[in-house]
Amino acid sequence: MATQKQFKSFEEMLSASETPLLVDFYADWCGPCRMLAPILDQVQSMMKHQVQVVKIDTERYPNLASKYSVHALPTLVLFKQGDPVERLEGVMPAEDIVNRLQAFV
Repeated sequence: MATQKQFKSFEEMLSASETPLLVDFYADWCGPCRMLAPILDQVQSMMKHQVQVVKIDTERYPNLASKYSVHALPTLVLFKQGDPVERLEGVMPAEDIVNRLQAFV
């Protein structure tokens, strides 16, 4: 399950993270985004301390969605040392997400 933390900025959150961050860009109205939520819980469980899942609501933070060229929902972006290193779009099984991320953690 994703942990809620407060940061002054998205960039502060990226730079403060010691582990890669898997950012889920979503919207409340997005059906596939809701389908992905329990899958991301599985991914977090499977990858334990290798990656941290973070959710960003594109309706509340449209500037972040624009900055990272999020045009489809859901979009997952893996950030490592503050830089985007992998991008996945749409709903897929937890095992597929983990397989895609393994090369980067």
